[in-house]
Amino acid sequence: MRRSFSLVAAYLVCALYALPLAAQSSSPELHGPAPDSPAIEHQIDTMIAKMSLEQKLDLIGGVDSMFIRAEPSAGFPRLKMSDGPEGVRTWGPDTAYAGGIALAASWDPELAHQMGVSIGDDAGARGVNFLLGPGVNIYRAAPDGRNFEFLGEDPFLAGQIAAQYILGVQSQGVIATVKHFDANNEEFNRHNLSADMDERTLREIYLPAFEAAVKQGHVGAIMDSYNLVNGVHATENKHLNIDILRKDWHFHGILMSDWDATYSAVGAANGGLDLEMPSGRFMNPENLTPAVQSGQVSVTTIDQKVRRIFREAIRFGFVTNDNADQLEPSIAKYSQLGRRVALQEALESITLLKNDDHLLPLDMAKVHTIAVLGPDAWPAVPGGGGSSQVEAYSPVSFMTGISDAFAGKVKVLYARGLPTEDDMFQQTNFYNSSGQPDRNTWMGQEVKVESFDNPNFQGTPRVFHVSHILAYPGPSMGKPSEHSVRYTAQYQPTTTGDYLFLVHADGGDAYKLMVNGKTVLVQPSREGQGPLYAEVPLTAGQLASVQLDYWTQSTYPRISLGIRAVSDLVTPEAKRIAAMADVAVVSVGYDPTEESEGFDRTYVLPFGQDQLIESVAHANPHTIVTITAGGNVDMHRWLTDVPVLLHNWYPGQEGGRALAEILSGEHDPEGHLPISLAKSWEQNPVHDSYYPAPPTAAEKAKCPYSEGVFLGYDYYHPCRTPHVTYSEGVFLGYRYYTTNDIQPLFPFGFGLSYTTFSFSHIAIAPSADNSAASPAYTVSFDVTNTGSRKGADVAQLYVGDPSAKVKRPTKELKGFAKVRLAPGETKHVTLALDRRSFAYWSDAKNNWQVDPGRFVVYIGDSSEHTPLTQDLQVP
Repeated sequence: MRRSFSLVAAYLVCALYALPLAAQSSSPELHGPAPDSPAIEHQIDTMIAKMSLEQKLDLIGGVDSMFIRAEPSAGFPRLKMSDGPEGVRTWGPDTAYAGGIALAASWDPELAHQMGVSIGDDAGARGVNFLLGPGVNIYRAAPDGRNFEFLGEDPFLAGQIAAQYILGVQSQGVIATVKHFDANNEEFNRHNLSADMDERTLREIYLPAFEAAVKQGHVGAIMDSYNLVNGVHATENKHLNIDILRKDWHFHGILMSDWDATYSAVGAANGGLDLEMPSGRFMNPENLTPAVQSGQVSVTTIDQKVRRIFREAIRFGFVTNDNADQLEPSIAKYSQLGRRVALQEALESITLLKNDDHLLPLDMAKVHTIAVLGPDAWPAVPGGGGSSQVEAYSPVSFMTGISDAFAGKVKVLYARGLPTEDDMFQQTNFYNSSGQPDRNTWMGQEVKVESFDNPNFQGTPRVFHVSHILAYPGPSMGKPSEHSVRYTAQYQPTTTGDYLFLVHADGGDAYKLMVNGKTVLVQPSREGQGPLYAEVPLTAGQLASVQLDYWTQSTYPRISLGIRAVSDLVTPEAKRIAAMADVAVVSVGYDPTEESEGFDRTYVLPFGQDQLIESVAHANPHTIVTITAGGNVDMHRWLTDVPVLLHNWYPGQEGGRALAEILSGEHDPEGHLPISLAKSWEQNPVHDSYYPAPPTAAEKAKCPYSEGVFLGYDYYHPCRTPHVTYSEGVFLGYRYYTTNDIQPLFPFGFGLSYTTFSFSHIAIAPSADNSAASPAYTVSFDVTNTGSRKGADVAQLYVGDPSAKVKRPTKELKGFAKVRLAPGETKHVTLALDRRSFAYWSDAKNNWQVDPGRFVVYIGDSSEHTPLTQDLQVP
């Protein structure tokens, strides 16, 4: 059987192929925004003429956290916002959709459109006018705590997914807000950090997804980021907000700040910001009236801000209430459409990375018992933490999803397999009824606590004793940042071996842990944090000295310490059921307390998870590992010992059902990596430049703050602007690996299926509108399912420019198509390349440049597997 269809690379028209979801009932699409017109501009003129300067300045600052204030004199209503982009988070329970990185792993813009329609419908049912999503910041490195919200490492893929998501949301009469403009690529010290890069890197890597949101998605609002870009805060960055956004891209919508991401009144007003959220802390009448009167800020500048807010409100029907039937805040919809979309998202995004001996799909004739283990198996972990975290009505965990799917056929056993954090902290100090140490204990049943009234452990401290380090009880610290606390104790291990030391502090607190005089953990002072751990060898019966130095940003201690022998981490129950089962599914990864907005996460898995995988794999040769994470993790300790590896990202509320369908073979795995998975953190080209350089001795001498500050960069009291140099330039992710002939652990675009595919018959032809000034070509080829099962592959088109006048990546993604095929079926795919597909940013010309000469077109299903190549001469 042979079918043919065409996709435009610059703007994928994915409705040309069938999506199972499309055959099901869906929400009726309301009218989207009306086009701007002279009538709308005249209406705005009339509204602005009725306002005083004070009223205008009030309007450009938000109110009540999530609203644009009403202005009755102009007939302007109060407008409501909600956090996104994985559900309508702010106003009660809702459908919890998969994370943005999962949506990108589907490589399916039509699915993104369906998600947008569904979430737009959810928003409208709650009276929401602005959805704060999607997020399109580029995946630069695994530690970024917010990667799970975003759309991967490639700007073209991210842009196509984002544009369709936006079109879907806005079709429901809700304004989408693409964020965070720009280069918010780590959560570490995000209010103070400057992302520094050359113009070419900015234009080629970090801006195109936003550009697609504007030019293809016609997004109604953009959110500026917290960070600085090349030394200037995003909310007052004229180059980004005016030169690029307004002049180059002709964006006419609303530019708002992230919450508390505005740092000056005049700078933001003149830097292009239209709306300060959540309130007018800086852009308000008190600050800006004198600035207008003195000529620092013009009335025209203020009027333009008000005009843009009014324009979008009129275009979307908020002023005339054309979408009144949709905006019913009394209805909190439990959406059946949302459930179907969330399930489809999970099914298409779960990515099969390893499947030795074809263990999957499971042969149910041979499987009678399944062990489900791990901290992410139950309860469900639909998404990461922070402003995107949605309270789902009924999320399905992996354990319950597998149990429900195999009910009556297979016995499903469950064990968490590891202690919780609280177990670690509380059980470090065991005492029996006689008051004597029971097993591994703090000697003398006490920890010495010294509280200093200065940040440098100087002078005479207050001294008292506690039985453990568990946040409370503790001393009142007085004014934050003016105290330091030192905990000291002796620890006696009962067995010889490695011991895990787990520390968790909150907020911007800093600490340094020393065992036997050696520093084993350091946590810089930063905006937020997750738990850290270290493994330390100890000898039975030999006392180990423990010292924990601590600086807090609070008025009370918020730090806990737990210790346990590594050999005791995995529970006996987990080992037992793993050994007795025919198949063991180990669900590891992070949760919203460990991977979240506000702090960067660890590259290594949370404590005990490596040991759990090793223990289960030793007990059961049929071990399946599933990873819940926003990106890459360290797998070196166990990957060769497990036959199956699945990356399920953050799968949303239907993740458990989707995993069960994939394990059983009811659904073929479709996910392909939207990022490169490096063999180690050190293999990532960003490794040496992800964090700022440490302060110099001279900078330390000038800084009045404590040693805790110099463990990192104090969010509350920065001594300087920390600069992160994007030294890798455009050679990020697969662009780096393919150019330097380095093999990552798993390449960008990779994903296994239960069937096999082949590519053939590549042909390139000039398009009808091809010219030397604007080259345009079509690339066509065949994709065949060569296996015995139906399945889906992602056909990927890369372009190389070996004759360019500047150094360019060997391959860059310029087109893709999701292709679903029955066994033996072939489809003919056509993708289009326009001038931008061949161009790079020329700093000299301040424009996109195409160098005539030889280009190479690559076709395949990952950045490392491109079996079809053909040269192309571009004049």
